[in-house]
Amino acid sequence: MIEATSCGGVVIFRGKILLLYKNYRNRYEGWVLPKGTVEEGEEYKETALREVKEESGVDASIINYVGKSQYSFNTATDTVVKDVYWYLMMADSYYSKPQREEYFVDSGYYKYHEAYHLLKFSNEKQILEKAYGEYIDLKKNNLWGNRKYF
Repeated sequence: MIEATSCGGVVIFRGKILLLYKNYRNRYEGWVLPKGTVEEGEEYKETALREVKEESGVDASIINYVGKSQYSFNTATDTVVKDVYWYLMMADSYYSKPQREEYFVDSGYYKYHEAYHLLKFSNEKQILEKAYGEYIDLKKNNLWGNRKYF
């Protein structure tokens, strides 16, 4: 068994959530949240911001830690158990450009209910639910987008 760690973000701009569409040689296909593997010597927050930037071209700011999800998958030789640490993030525009080298063929910002139904994995839906709830609370208290908050 191999243990792996990734970090990612629920990126929001004007109430809409950033999603990426991955199509890996027609074997793996679907909408996902941006995330990726922690590099040696990197803090989790740094990984999350770097991966969002690499996979989507989006400059984002971390607002809050949302939580951890875990899943496993099989490779030809082993089982990989992956922990993913998620952050609520704020983007500064609707701009996004999917990273072709990672098989992302589309990206965009979607309303919450659209994003929720588009997401391929249930653990990402749960993270979205939690992150969006935090976003709504911050917005209600006029803290979303307030630089003093973070």
